[in-house]
Amino acid sequence: MPGERWAVVVNPTKFEDLAALRQRVLAGAAENNRPEPLWYETTADDPGAGQARDAVAAGARVVCPLGGDGTVRAVASGLVESGVSLGLLPAGTGNLLARNLGLSVDDLETALTVALTGRDVAIDVGEVRWDDGDPDIFLVMCGMGLDAEIMAEVDEDMKRRMGWWAYVLSGVGAILRLGFAVRVRAGGDRLVNQHARTVLVANCGELTGGLQLVPDAEVDDGLLDVVVASPRSLSGWLAIALHFVSATRRGHGPLVHLQDREISVRTAEPVAGQLDGDAVGEKQLMTCRVRPGALTVRLPRLAPH
Repeated sequence: MPGERWAVVVNPTKFEDLAALRQRVLAGAAENNRPEPLWYETTADDPGAGQARDAVAAGARVVCPLGGDGTVRAVASGLVESGVSLGLLPAGTGNLLARNLGLSVDDLETALTVALTGRDVAIDVGEVRWDDGDPDIFLVMCGMGLDAEIMAEVDEDMKRRMGWWAYVLSGVGAILRLGFAVRVRAGGDRLVNQHARTVLVANCGELTGGLQLVPDAEVDDGLLDVVVASPRSLSGWLAIALHFVSATRRGHGPLVHLQDREISVRTAEPVAGQLDGDAVGEKQLMTCRVRPGALTVRLPRLAPH
């Protein structure tokens, strides 16, 4: 609706010229016949959840995170089960949720139009509890092992200069390290015990560059997907790579894939963990469940028939 109140939650550390960014947002609002947004900035103490809740309390019907994947997740955590829409504006290295929803990841003006004029769609949210900690949410995936090590070790200056390629370089040194013993339980009766190099629990499965890391994961199927990768050599990694890129999904001997509403992962010793691309330190237990349809997002309007 033209008079609909909306908000932007921006991570100021991601931008050199906030004033110019705000002018672009205001211009996009005017172009789409919408009022000026409520404007919030994240802080080190509150990366977006509190600002999202403040926006909802102020009457916003759409809240738009403007930052990286961490900002998107924080803002979404303040909107879960509120009925208020998440409008995705691209500003990070990965923009992973936007990629999985088929939204623009490199055009702020196009993303603003979708956020301000699009349709509301409910998607699933993953919930994770690390060890004995409090539950948190994930929108794309969480994991333990190689992927988390890459996230923890990537150089921030290199990430700003090179984008996603910084993660590739970070992974070169980590890919052939020794793995860990793990027990994965999907639901009540499917149990996997093995040596693994990485374990991923996914709400949706696409990474940057169109790589379908977990091809069967759908953001609205009411399920989580868990992938356990257990290569023991370079040839094992090549088999896994073939699984990801081949149309026939061949070469997947070192890969186990399960689906369920609840998944638990326990390692024999603490292992690096990550949450939607953010390192969370070493953990030993990752307990996940799906919250079907818990988040409303803005997608483009359907073309008329």
